[in-house]
Amino acid sequence: MDSLRELYKIGNGPSSSHTMGPQRAADKFNKENPEADSFRVYLYGSLAATGEGHLTDYIIIKTLAPKKVEIVWQPEVIKEYHPNGMKLEALDKEGKVTADWLVYSVGGGSLAEEGQRNSKANSVFDVENMQQLVEWCDQNKKTIVDYVKENEDEDIMNHLENIRKAMRTAVEKGLATNDLIPGKLNLQRRASTFYKKYEETKEFSVLVYAYALAVSEQNASGNIIVTAPTCGAAGVIPGILLSMQDFYGFSDEKILEALAVAGMIGNVIKTNASISGAEVGCQGEVGAACSMAAAAVAYLKGGTTEQIEYAAEIGLEHHLGLTCDPVYGYVQIPCIERNAMAAKRAYDAAEYARLTSGSHSISLDQVVETMKQTGLDMKEEYRETAKGGLARHFFSC
Repeated sequence: MDSLRELYKIGNGPSSSHTMGPQRAADKFNKENPEADSFRVYLYGSLAATGEGHLTDYIIIKTLAPKKVEIVWQPEVIKEYHPNGMKLEALDKEGKVTADWLVYSVGGGSLAEEGQRNSKANSVFDVENMQQLVEWCDQNKKTIVDYVKENEDEDIMNHLENIRKAMRTAVEKGLATNDLIPGKLNLQRRASTFYKKYEETKEFSVLVYAYALAVSEQNASGNIIVTAPTCGAAGVIPGILLSMQDFYGFSDEKILEALAVAGMIGNVIKTNASISGAEVGCQGEVGAACSMAAAAVAYLKGGTTEQIEYAAEIGLEHHLGLTCDPVYGYVQIPCIERNAMAAKRAYDAAEYARLTSGSHSISLDQVVETMKQTGLDMKEEYRETAKGGLARHFFSC
């Protein structure tokens, strides 16, 4: 499994797959072809279907500027390897193609070429699933945090500190902003209103909602957030972890450790299934984020490794089948509200797991496998194409 650095990334929203991934691809291709006179970029499948709402064309053109860029939209072309395919072409002054690159944005801002996904060449962790991780902890009488520290480089906690700070900044800026969220929906931000209600009531759940909304609204506006594990699910983990820190007084160090625990759950899901909405629906984004957050909460609350695994399993299991149906292709409806709901559900999943011995019938690995198959069985309309689900009601608007 890859380093947690590949899971947690700081960047601009609104989509890790449709914004951050294409931006990274365009930047890499640009650097490799400095003599190009212009560029042509083909967007396939989901990248084309919801690319405009996700600012895919905007970020590619901006990254390749000042050179001319032609965007070719081909939503009907769905590559077998992954729905988020794109081909970049470098052109000379005569319009002749001098170089091309077919690449896929596979979720969380990560890129892959055919046959390279989940390659062990850059693997940091030697476990491949949750069962192996739990067994390592039990055999060595150590924690998931210990496993991360023993296998990552010595600066990993510094990286997680930067992640924590970026999450905190996103919360603070989100709470301080009342602008309309960009896009034809004219959606009004709600985070500051929720936070005022928290100040009146001092109810923990209201604080969770406020923080999750703050980050999700920042993401929907194209501002800086952390992929956790994606932009579309960026509000779940900071929503619950930072509200717990402020409400219960957890130290920065404990939050970093909770992020490490959450990161390993995200790695398990990413390695054995997917965190791409275009591939498996929102169960792979908000569902994965809820699973990660539930594990982190269980850790903060003193749960055993088995209880942490159970919390993660609950968080993902009860998002199985969740569709990715962004209205107009924006990461706004139902995405923003969904982040707030999942943040609170993560807390409930952890509390439930902690009331047990940690023993349960369905493992996280089994749910991950089920999630992958469920995603593959989903109709295209429910996998980030804005053609089905809630998005269907807005076609004629």
